[in-house]
Amino acid sequence: MPPPRAWTVSALCRAVADTLDAQFNPVSLRGEISGFSRAASGHCYFSIKDDTGQIRCAMFRRAAGLMDFAPRDGELVEVQGRLGVYEARGDLQLIVESMERAGQGVLFEQFLRLKAKLEAEGLFDVAHKRTLPAQPRAIGVVTSLGAAAWHDVVTALQRRVPHIPVVMAPALVQGAGAAATLALALQNIYALTAEDNPLCPPVDVILLVRGGGSMDDLWAFNDENLARVIAQSPVPLICGVGHETDFTIADFVADVRAPTPTAAAEIAATDRVVGLEALSVLENRLNRGLLRQQDRQAQRLDSVAARLGVGMAHQQDRQAQRLSAIAARLSRPQALLGQQRQWLDQLAHRLPASVRSGLTDSGHRLERLNDRLGFSRAQQGQQRVQRLDRAALRLSSVDPHRVLERGYAWLTDDQGQALTHAGQFQPGQSVQATLSDGVVPLVVKV
Repeated sequence: MPPPRAWTVSALCRAVADTLDAQFNPVSLRGEISGFSRAASGHCYFSIKDDTGQIRCAMFRRAAGLMDFAPRDGELVEVQGRLGVYEARGDLQLIVESMERAGQGVLFEQFLRLKAKLEAEGLFDVAHKRTLPAQPRAIGVVTSLGAAAWHDVVTALQRRVPHIPVVMAPALVQGAGAAATLALALQNIYALTAEDNPLCPPVDVILLVRGGGSMDDLWAFNDENLARVIAQSPVPLICGVGHETDFTIADFVADVRAPTPTAAAEIAATDRVVGLEALSVLENRLNRGLLRQQDRQAQRLDSVAARLGVGMAHQQDRQAQRLSAIAARLSRPQALLGQQRQWLDQLAHRLPASVRSGLTDSGHRLERLNDRLGFSRAQQGQQRVQRLDRAALRLSSVDPHRVLERGYAWLTDDQGQALTHAGQFQPGQSVQATLSDGVVPLVVKV
């Protein structure tokens, strides 16, 4: 037999495309949407599948703009278009020219039935949603260890709250058995929420995250058992699965739904910068309040010192008067004794010797009494002086000049009235500042 013809790749692709066009086009296809995405250009890319096969599809912006609904993964649709070959990859693809709903897809129908069931049981009630803590003591994360979502979450948390510990429980996030591993990982994190946990600070918030994908890819998060495990979380739980347009049963059960894994990390705790700024504001307020309080207390101290100074002067005058009175009272007995001695001497010359002897003895006793009286008077005087010294020492401790020696000044106006408030000063006013060593005249300028 002659050898087969040697085709170029592009020529073979064009030949296959021509054969498909002649044999099948135009074609109408019925199946479920999978992996739907809309590019920035407006073109749409997805697959149409059934139980055993799938075909890649492309729908350009002009045809996409004619649709009256937003296609979603899992929806059953009927499309019309032309089969062809995408020569850059040699892939069979359907260029879709129109699309209509053909009823709900099987997966989407299962999703709606489970959603209705759990909603009727109250698992989605807003009353069950808990407020997130502003600064959790630790954050738990459930996702795949090798997933991009884990990297995104760690990066966001390190940037915003590097001081908060992060505990990761790995699980499968796609495929058979993924839902069971997700439920087990959550239960492992739940055990770390206890206050007496010796391994790390208590976990106060949990992130359940995964990157985007088709409904098939995200189907593990539509599992009924996983939904019930999420509802049992002892702490607030944030679900960040897929992209902003993706919804799963886990989103409805969680306390908070985040559009992406990164967004889940950002709302898990208040940014450290925000807390530091708030602390800085409070610090400034506290400093200003302390300075105002210090100024008020200094003015009060000056006023008290001034009053004490006046009171001390009055007290010293009163003490001096009391000492003078005491000295006068002490001098009277001595003068009286002198008069009595003179009178006895006169009597002694007129009395007989025996009587004079008795008088002499009486005189001696009188002298001894006089000595004792003098000693008692001296002792009382010394006690009075000591009491006066102690009173003077106490008064000296509150002497306003001691306050002035520490750098304070006592301000008075022309009438000698103390000036203790800023409102008492007027431009051009004459003021006297009493310092520790003298008085300085001042004039208010402002």
